[in-house]
Formats: sequence, C-alpha cells, structure tokens
Amino acid sequence: MQAAENTKKVVAQFLERVGAGADPAAIASLFSEDVDWLVPGDERIAWIGRKLGRSGVADFVRDLRQLTTPIRATVRTLVSEGENAVALLDLETRVNSTGKVICTEAAFAFTVRNDLIVRFRLFEDSYAVAQALSTQ
Repeated sequence: MQAAENTKKVVAQFLERVGAGADPAAIASLFSEDVDWLVPGDERIAWIGRKLGRSGVADFVRDLRQLTTPIRATVRTLVSEGENAVALLDLETRVNSTGKVICTEAAFAFTVRNDLIVRFRLFEDSYAVAQALSTQ
C-alpha cells in the first residue's frame, strides 16, 4: 500500500473512533508511544497544550469528554500526501460548565509512520474556545 493511502487509512480510523465515542485507550492505540501531540492555545484549558505518549492522548480524550459535549463534527476534507495528512472539519461543541457552544472550523494535521500517528496538531479558533469557557 502506498504511504499516502496508508496514512489516509490510519487517519480515517482515528476520525471514525473519535466520532463513534470509542474508548480512549482504543483511540490512543493508533498513536506511537512517543507521539508529538500539540493543541496550541491557552494551556489553562485542560485539552490545550502538549500531551506525552499514548497515555497523554487517552487523557486528552477523557478530559475533552468530561468538559464538553459534542453537538456536530463534520469532516469536510481529508487529504494525504506521503506520511502527512490534513483533515478540515466544522465543529460545534457545548462547554459543560457554561452551557456555551463553540462553533469553529478546525484543522487536524497528522504524520503517520509504521501504521501509527507520530505527530498530531489540532488548530481551532482559540478565541472562541476561551469565550465559551468564560463565565462572564
């Protein structure tokens, strides 16, 4: 299988597992033990920042599920070239503590090697996230 096809297959598995509400460990099993995971933004927010290894990925999924309720996640585009892939999404998520809804476009960037995700970036509207978490 060509690298781009394999990359797309692994990324599609990730998106399917997340969308189906799979167990955090099942989602994390798609990642390498030394994954380079980063969600840029205000690190006072539990799901923002760098996560370490599969356990960090599982923690991310658990934290996000405790703090938010997904309303809608639509993958608009999934492209891959070699070991890299980008998924463009429309996300709508309710913050449980405030009841406010985050509506944002997002980009997930992946690098896949040996059937595992070794690098992940999630880019979203961090201002919208901060506003939805604000109690003011």
